[in-house]
Amino acid sequence: MDKVERHFVLVHGACHGAWCWYKLATLLRSAGHRVTALDMAASGVHPKRLDEVCSLLDYCEPLTEFMEYLPVDDRVVLVGHSMGGICISVAMERYPEKISFAVFITAFMPGPNLDFPTINQEDFTLASLLVRPLASFNEAEVLKEISLTKEKYGSVRRVYIVSDQDNVIKEDLQRWMIENNPTDEVQAISGSDHMVMFSKPQELCTFLQEIAVNYC
Repeated sequence: MDKVERHFVLVHGACHGAWCWYKLATLLRSAGHRVTALDMAASGVHPKRLDEVCSLLDYCEPLTEFMEYLPVDDRVVLVGHSMGGICISVAMERYPEKISFAVFITAFMPGPNLDFPTINQEDFTLASLLVRPLASFNEAEVLKEISLTKEKYGSVRRVYIVSDQDNVIKEDLQRWMIENNPTDEVQAISGSDHMVMFSKPQELCTFLQEIAVNYC
């Protein structure tokens, strides 16, 4: 595999934090890549309190602030896990020129014709109960806050990585989102559960590096 150095920006899912990427981040850095793992608001070691997170945009603010100050010539690979897919979608809409491509890892993946509330709420509720409390977001407010367009969001190349043993975002839901919001590429990691960065870190790292070569 040809070496392509990339800057990977890793965005965790609901109730987790940047800590969950420690295995993958180590593997990517060992392979010569730059890695930034962010805590979303009131997650991980982020100092904001839960009662200060009043909207989904508040929750995603650490990522949008990072992207705001990122030099245009430092185009990154956005990687979102689970609810992190919502956050990277917001960044894709706002900063498409700063993104080389985006990877959704068994993640919620809205799009111009697939809004957030349409995605199965039962699975989202389960995801929100895993580790740490998560602020609840009003569906009507989310629709106002997040409007994804073909011109911006749609200009960023997307890859979806399916986890076939995920009991949180079931494979059927993953495939349904892909069918209704087609990606440039779909990969599947056999035997992986929802926390694929724990269960199959080496396989995930290999996929990300292969994708980096294909989309350079």
